[in-house]
Amino acid sequence: MAALNDVFVVNAGSTSLKLSIVDEYENSSAVESIAEARHVAAVAHRIVHGGDRFDRPTIVDDQVVDALNRLLVLAPLHMQPALNALIRARKLLPDIPHVAVFDTAFHRTLPDRARTYPLPERFRSLGIRRYGFHGLSVAWAAEQVKVPRLVVCHLGGGCSVTAVRDGESIDTTMGFTPLEGVPMGTRAGSVDPGALLYLLRHGVALDELDAALEHDSGLVGLAGTDDVRALLASAEPTAQLAVEIFVYRVAQGVAAMATALGGVDALVFTGGIGEHAAPIRDRILEQLHLLGGFATHVVEAREDLMAARAARELLQPAAVSA
Repeated sequence: MAALNDVFVVNAGSTSLKLSIVDEYENSSAVESIAEARHVAAVAHRIVHGGDRFDRPTIVDDQVVDALNRLLVLAPLHMQPALNALIRARKLLPDIPHVAVFDTAFHRTLPDRARTYPLPERFRSLGIRRYGFHGLSVAWAAEQVKVPRLVVCHLGGGCSVTAVRDGESIDTTMGFTPLEGVPMGTRAGSVDPGALLYLLRHGVALDELDAALEHDSGLVGLAGTDDVRALLASAEPTAQLAVEIFVYRVAQGVAAMATALGGVDALVFTGGIGEHAAPIRDRILEQLHLLGGFATHVVEAREDLMAARAARELLQPAAVSA
C-alpha cells in the first residue's frame, strides 16, 4: 500500500503507459492501475509539450487542463494519451494534488540561436520555435554524468540528441514538435519541408500526410518494423539500410551537438534502443572518431524519479516533503 508521502507517477509515452509509486527515498515500484494510488500525497504527470505557457512544473486545475487541450495539435501522438490519463486520474483521485511536469521545460535554457527558426516574424510570433523534448530523461542523464560538455542520445520509440553544458540544455535535435531530428521508430525525423509541400500539392491529403509522418515513417517506413533486434538480425537489404540510416543520422546529430558544445567530454546512451542495443551504440561510435576521445555511458532512463522529484519540490512544504 502506498504511504502518505509517496508520489504516484503517470508516464504516458507515445507507445506505452507506465504507472509507478515513488517514495521519499526515490525507490520506485511499478503498479498496474490508478486505484493503487489512493493513499499517495501527489500525482505527477509527465507531459511532453508545454508550449510557450508551461516551462515549469505546474499544479493542475481545470484551466490547466483546458490549456493542455489546446496543445494537443503540437504532439498528438504523445499529448492525447497523457491528457486522457490526467483526466482519468483527477476523476479517480480528486482530493490529491496533481502536478504536470513538462519535457519541454528542461530546454527553456536553449539560446536564441538554437531555438529560433529562420522564418518570417509573423510565423515566429505564433510560437513557432524549437522547444525540444525528452527533457526529463536528459535531465536525469545529466545528473548521473556530470561533465561540462555532455551529449545525450535518447534512443527509443522517439529519438533525440541533446547538447548539455554544465547541466543545461543548449541545443537539441527535436524542434517545434517531436517530429524533427533523427529517424525514429515510426517518425521520419527531419525531412525537406519542400518535399512535404510537394506531396500536399500532388494529391496527398493533409490528414494522410500527418498520419504517415507520425505512424508510418522512420524504421517502419524503411523496413516494415521498428523492432531493432529484428532489424539487426535480418539479412534483408531494407533492414540493413534502415539500420545504416538510423546510425548515420544519430552520429550526425552527435557531431552537431559537439559543435554546439565546442567538443564532447562524455556521451550518454539512454532509452530502449540506447540502453539495450549494443550493436547500434557501437556503430554510432565507429562514426565519431573525428571527435577525439570522450567517455561513453549507458544510463537507464528514469523519468519517473524526475517527475516525482519535481512534484515534491513544487508542493513543499506540503505533505509531500520528505
